[in-house]
Amino acid sequence: MTTRQRIGLRVRVDPVACDAYGYCAELLPERVTLDEWGYPIVDGTPVAGGLVALATRAAAECPRRAVLLEQVLVSR
Repeated sequence: MTTRQRIGLRVRVDPVACDAYGYCAELLPERVTLDEWGYPIVDGTPVAGGLVALATRAAAECPRRAVLLEQVLVSR
């Protein structure tokens, strides 16, 4: 039995670039929460199809460009 894989997206945050504006958590609360100082914590799971547009918007609207999307292989 072979496992089929597809390419998915995962959200990452560059902690050095981040200044804790919090837009990412507002736009993508399904994947991003904020710690007690307002810095994002991402859960690392691949972004589901319905959330790709929101994840893309969160990355595009980050004032410090600290929200990154990376391609990952996802098993089906």
